Amino acid sequence: MRKRSLVIIVLALLACFVVLLSRPEKSVTASVSTTSRGLSFDVNVEKPLLNRPFWELPAGFLGAPSRGPRFDHTAPGAHIRSVGPGRLELSADGWDLLIETDGKGGVASGTRLVFPIELAEKRRTLRCRPAAQPSGYLRTTTRAQSHALDGTFVVELANCVNADTGKPIDWPSSPLTVRGSFQGLPPLLSKTSR
Repeated sequence: MRKRSLVIIVLALLACFVVLLSRPEKSVTASVSTTSRGLSFDVNVEKPLLNRPFWELPAGFLGAPSRGPRFDHTAPGAHIRSVGPGRLELSADGWDLLIETDGKGGVASGTRLVFPIELAEKRRTLRCRPAAQPSGYLRTTTRAQSHALDGTFVVELANCVNADTGKPIDWPSSPLTVRGSFQGLPPLLSKTSR
């Protein structure tokens, strides 16, 4: 009887743990929409399932997004470098995102992300690019009665190197997914920083 009760308690605790970890984060779109249609952007790097810490694995198997590195318009040194239907360039302290498209909305090979991350208990800066056949998109819309651009993007980055040494690293085990959105960004080149 005691063993059965103990098994039930352990299973109940495990179920609670899985539910807590599987709660989805606020979506990028929702976080941007709370800025009352002002200038904003949000970028989130999702780690592949096999590169997440073991305590995140149950949530990952249930489809929850990873809580990877991210930056937004409130990050120190945040800048909007260029924005247009075929190009998006955003940066912040330690971050540099460039998305170029192939003219049809698909991601082009010039796309890159430089970002800080902790790997093997060391702080590193990675520079990642798409695979030979880039995967992802950049979608933009122009606001009515304005030139400001709103949009979303998803990019897969398969090739990463240590940005300081230029040497390839054996991480991640599968492509990183970078998701984000923006709203109210001025088109083309901009000196705007937040």
